[in-house]
Amino acid sequence: MRTGLHVAIIGGGPGGYEAALVAAQLGAVVTVIEEHGMGGSAVLTDVVPSKTLIATAEWMTLTESATELGIYAGDGALRVDMGQVNARVRALAVQQSRDIAARLEREGIRVIAGRAQLCGTKGARHRVAVTGETCEELVADIVLIATGATPRELPDAQPDGEVILTWKQLYHLKALPEHLIVVGSGVTGAEFAGAYHQLGTRVTLISSRDRVLPGEDEDAANLIENVFRRRGMTVLSRSRAQAVTRCGDGVEVRLTDGRTVTGSHCLMAVGAVPNTRDLGLEAAGVNMRESGHINVDRVSRTTAFGIYAAGDCTGVYPLASVAAMQGRIAMWHALGDAVAPLSLEAVAANIFTTPEIATIGVTQADIDSGRVAGDVTRLPIPRNPRAKMLGIKEGFVKVFSDSHSGVVIGAVIVAPRASELIFPLTIAVTHRLTVDEIANVFTIYPSLSGSLGEAARMLHQVDDEDFFE
Repeated sequence: MRTGLHVAIIGGGPGGYEAALVAAQLGAVVTVIEEHGMGGSAVLTDVVPSKTLIATAEWMTLTESATELGIYAGDGALRVDMGQVNARVRALAVQQSRDIAARLEREGIRVIAGRAQLCGTKGARHRVAVTGETCEELVADIVLIATGATPRELPDAQPDGEVILTWKQLYHLKALPEHLIVVGSGVTGAEFAGAYHQLGTRVTLISSRDRVLPGEDEDAANLIENVFRRRGMTVLSRSRAQAVTRCGDGVEVRLTDGRTVTGSHCLMAVGAVPNTRDLGLEAAGVNMRESGHINVDRVSRTTAFGIYAAGDCTGVYPLASVAAMQGRIAMWHALGDAVAPLSLEAVAANIFTTPEIATIGVTQADIDSGRVAGDVTRLPIPRNPRAKMLGIKEGFVKVFSDSHSGVVIGAVIVAPRASELIFPLTIAVTHRLTVDEIANVFTIYPSLSGSLGEAARMLHQVDDEDFFE
């Protein structure tokens, strides 16, 4: 174990602060440089605030089955105070940031508020210049770049922070938008479109592809699009935005086919770009792709000795959980601890629409194309007794198993709290459990998780020759 080394971490998001905790545990002297606040954009302007907003919006759908269950709200109607909602969102994000900073301080990790840049070497060590509240130069044995990414901006759709917005700028709205136009139907666009529609905003979702969530399981994406349309959202498929302009107190979105859509606000959800400019990476020998993402191997090493990278700036997988794991792996490797290289096959992901979409492992597209020899079972959630009791009308569980061994190799869950339900199947994929091993585990009756066991039982393989011997 290489203790006593100085580790400099540039960026305090999940990749950075999780790496810092591991490095301190392994005996390194650790400094974290973060420009905007501990937790980075994931905590302050992305994951934590967006999921807090979505959790708030979810309350507005709880009464969808109320009359069927015999519940009547009377004359009172739910309404949303957007100023209060966003004040809570911002306060929760700030508190989470403070909690992270306090945890690092308890572990003896130094945090500097400022911006860092690589500025050469001193022997075999790296020089890091810090500007901000203080200006100083650090000398580190190991450097981790964990600077994240920022919303992509288009030349003809420049955000103004008032009516043309990125997802970082939504949390200062004091009133609910009358008509929100969302440009982009990937994960970010779909999540915000669904949330604001649930809060009571009229929403138009502009998708350049055939369907929303084009990179996701086709059955899941089609279900979510149908839910959007059933709830009254306008979804414009195969429609590409060309320009967004402010018109008085509202916006106009011009499409490439000549159509225009007018609304009160527009959210641009067209991807993200890595925060890797002006860090001195090229001069340090760090190889990057044309997109600006840092090339790393499976233990988070860059092409420069002693320099590692983690998180969205690497373009490996835009998930906070992956960023955190990359950061931990980097420190385990750099400081000589036992380490297993990053395995994306076992990464669980979730889309926080209503219902949620959770995935793990191989996809149905992999199986349908013949790239993977697998069996598929699909079980509708509304058949589940607990779902019937809760008035759940939409959703399904799909489990994929290896055709020869019966090992669970992937799954898709579309259901309320799918992010929680996917965990048993994540364990199964990670530890190569078979469908029979899952099927032979007790589940609560009635419970939504009972559908996981049922799906596994449906994939049981009977060897007829052995049976009749």
